[in-house]
Amino acid sequence: MPRHKAAVAAFAALALAGCTTDKPASTTQSAASAPSASQSAQGSGTGAQSKFFVQADFDAQLAMRTQTPQGPSDKPWEQAIAPKMVDTAKYKKDGPYHLCFSNAAVNNPWRQVGWKTMQAEAGLHKEITKFTALDAEGKDDKQISDIAELQAKGCDALIVSPNTTATLTPAVTAACAKVPVIVFDRGVQTDCPVTFIKPIGGYAFGADAAEFLVEKVPAGGKVLALRILPGVDVLETRWSAAKVVFDKSKVQVAGVEFTDGDAAKTKSIVSDYIQRYGKIDGVWMDAGATAVAAIEAFEDAGLPVPPINGEDQQDFLQKWKDANLTAVAPTYPTYQWRTPIIAALKILKGEEVPKMWNLPQPKVTSENLSTYLKPNMPPLHYALCGCESLLGFPENWGGKKS
Repeated sequence: MPRHKAAVAAFAALALAGCTTDKPASTTQSAASAPSASQSAQGSGTGAQSKFFVQADFDAQLAMRTQTPQGPSDKPWEQAIAPKMVDTAKYKKDGPYHLCFSNAAVNNPWRQVGWKTMQAEAGLHKEITKFTALDAEGKDDKQISDIAELQAKGCDALIVSPNTTATLTPAVTAACAKVPVIVFDRGVQTDCPVTFIKPIGGYAFGADAAEFLVEKVPAGGKVLALRILPGVDVLETRWSAAKVVFDKSKVQVAGVEFTDGDAAKTKSIVSDYIQRYGKIDGVWMDAGATAVAAIEAFEDAGLPVPPINGEDQQDFLQKWKDANLTAVAPTYPTYQWRTPIIAALKILKGEEVPKMWNLPQPKVTSENLSTYLKPNMPPLHYALCGCESLLGFPENWGGKKS
């Protein structure tokens, strides 16, 4: 794979339990199989570095965390970090417009929140007179067929959230020759799309959580790392960034376990480690959907909940407040679902867009928790939807008017 294409693929983003992968699975890394402390090149209990790890991308993403994004301060979905603009004059055409969307799936709460947000954004623009969307239902072969079908429907621009990275690349490449393509959320191994939209990325997420634990867990303390799936690029980069941070610290990684994004399995794994060690001093997670289950394992054992990270899902934020936890929540903002609609219109109007559209990626801390906690929203709602001003909020997102 050419280097520039590898960089694009490394940015691919796969969300929560709906993640899919083209890559072969790796084995679970646990304390029993972890290398000894003397194997300092691999760190204490963290195993070998992921084959997905790219030092230059790691450095770039961590640097973006402190860079000031360009764009409206109150609209992070329109902002861009260090954008390199591309000319879109060749795509300029008069409206009205027919936008098309090939969606990987709506098979988890993150994607459901995002899809509602995208539809509401499309509804804001009168120049969009037709919006055709096909749901691939998490199946590569269906999405390949969907993309071909959409090309025959007279789309003025095509938005794609790929189900998997490598497998969908040929279909996206073929579409690029016929229509301006906008890729977001998950990447492909080609730079033919006019723009690729994403938050900063997995390295930033993983490092944010690991740095917090290193700060809060005492030297020699045991950290349990919980992952969802092996071989998924954005999850691999989250873990590989955490590994870099942990390997440089004085905390001990007691185990690295895969939960499959299942709450019952998560709770069982944490309970097993509590029984094995008597005490776990911190919990790192590559995605926070099952964070409440991990917390409940400590509560059931009659133990205080150690420092932990989750995400901006409401059930975790509420638990954090109610139990006064020591916690942090890196995010993968669902407001990114607004940006492809905005990008498509810019392209069709001949306006410049960033080639790599890096959106801000905030984190929830104890200082700003109250800002993101929305008691009127359902437990599986994601706080960073950027949807509060959209028509139908909060009811269309499952919430109640306060």
